[in-house]
Amino acid sequence: MNNLRSSDYVPALKYPWLTPFYDRVVAVTTREKIFRKKLLEQARIGEDDRVLDLACGTGTMAAMIKSRYPGALVYALDGDPQILALARDKTRKAGLDVEFTEGLSFSMPYPSNEFDVVFSSLFFHHLKPADKSRTMAEVRRVLKPGGRFHLCDWGRPANLALRVAFLGVQLLDGFEVTRENVEGRLPEIVAQAGFIEVSVTGSVTTMLGTIELIHARKTV
Repeated sequence: MNNLRSSDYVPALKYPWLTPFYDRVVAVTTREKIFRKKLLEQARIGEDDRVLDLACGTGTMAAMIKSRYPGALVYALDGDPQILALARDKTRKAGLDVEFTEGLSFSMPYPSNEFDVVFSSLFFHHLKPADKSRTMAEVRRVLKPGGRFHLCDWGRPANLALRVAFLGVQLLDGFEVTRENVEGRLPEIVAQAGFIEVSVTGSVTTMLGTIELIHARKTV
């Protein structure tokens, strides 16, 4: 299904040969357990909710959701078949039922009004400005009326030292795609897509910068 990829598609760590090391890199550099736990706690998932993990990577978040809420129907989408293979293997070994699909965030293969909750973690800083907006339009489309969106990604660095540290992320992922993150504009982008109750619910300081957690809701 490589035809799903856009011409400028970039794997999670930019280079495909780094994909097998993704979990270890994220765990060391982002205080992953902390931000994922916070994101999951703020979501308050119902036992029969339909949940999408957008740009799921190796499936860590999807596995956490299904483990904590076994009655929820958990779906996961990513554009990288190599990383999806790791995700499927991870959840299979854990005995967790997650439906993985290859696809792009700005052209999701799901019906409108399909999900109660959509998650996105450490993904938006990979998107060009136009694709951030396109992706938000798709998130709004696939959410049910009143559905919730929970996003965590790099935000405005909390101090000068963290701004300098974040240059490492920008050198790896690109200055164009990370500019709106470092400017603290993700909440604005979410609100411009027509979401309500958009708020920054917390932040996590890491060795590479500041991760923000954002909550928003689709209008009823």
